[in-house]
Amino acid sequence: MGKSSKDKRDIYYRKAKEEGWRARSAFKLLQIDEEFGILQGVKRVVDLCAAPGSWSQVLSRQLYVPSKSDNQWPLLMVSFKFKETSLVHELPSWLVIQHFHGCKADLVVCDGAPDVTGLHDMDEFVQAQLILAALTIVTHVLRPGAKFVAKVFRGKDISLLYAQLKMFFTTVTCTKPKSSRNSSIEAFVVCEDYQPPEGFEPRNLYDILEQASGAYPELDCSSAWLEGPNKIMVPFLACGDLSGYDADQSYPLPSEDYQSLAPVQPPIAPAYKTALGLEKKLQMV
Repeated sequence: MGKSSKDKRDIYYRKAKEEGWRARSAFKLLQIDEEFGILQGVKRVVDLCAAPGSWSQVLSRQLYVPSKSDNQWPLLMVSFKFKETSLVHELPSWLVIQHFHGCKADLVVCDGAPDVTGLHDMDEFVQAQLILAALTIVTHVLRPGAKFVAKVFRGKDISLLYAQLKMFFTTVTCTKPKSSRNSSIEAFVVCEDYQPPEGFEPRNLYDILEQASGAYPELDCSSAWLEGPNKIMVPFLACGDLSGYDADQSYPLPSEDYQSLAPVQPPIAPAYKTALGLEKKLQMV
C-alpha cells in the first residue's frame, strides 16, 4: 500500500521530498538542535538504528567540513538489530573507538522504534527496552560530558526509564518537536553531561535487559515500586519554531508565484523488492 492521503499533504513530508531528506524525521533532529544546540562542538557522532537515514543526513550536512589535511567524515553510522524485547547483537565498541582514532564519541543519537502494534503498553515496553539496549552501547562509546538523544514513547511507567537515564546524565529533558504529530505518543529525551556513577561497569546494564526480557520473572520491572527521589520527574519542553508549521495540519501554497520543486530523490524502495523481482525472473526461465 502507498502513503495515506494524510502523509501526502503533511507539510513536513512534502518539504522533506523537496529538500532531499530521506524522511520527515530530519526536521525533528533539526528542531532539537535549534532548541538545545546538541551539535555544537561535536566532531564524533554515532547514529544508532540509522534507517532510513534522515538523521544521518542531518548530521553529515551539519558536521562534515572537508579540509585538505583530513578528508574523513566525523560521523559513524551504526545500526543494531533487536528481536522481541532484547538486543540480539552487541555492538563491538572497540570498532567505534578505532574509527575515531582511539577517541570516544561526543554525541550518540537513536531514532529507532519498533513496529507499533497499537497496544500502547506493549509498544512502550518494547521501546523502553530498545532505549536501554542503546544505553548499553552509550556507556561503552560515549566520553564523559557528552550527550545522548533518543526517541521514547511516553506512558505510565516512563519514570523508570527516566530514573535510569538520570543515573548517567546530569541533565535529562523530555522534548517534543513541532514536526512530531500531536496524535503520536513519541517524544525525545535529550540527555546532557554524561557522568557515569563511580565504579560503574558497563556490563551491568545487560542484567537489566535480561530482567526485563523475562529471564528473572520474580523481579518487577514497572516503576510502581519507586519511591521518593528514585521516582524521577524530568522537565518537558515543546521545541521547534512555534510560529512554524503544525505537523497535523495541511497548508495552501504560500503564493501564486510559489513553484513546488520535484523530489531530489525518489522514495526509498525496500531491498526485498529487488529480491522478489529476481525471484520472478528465475521462475519464468
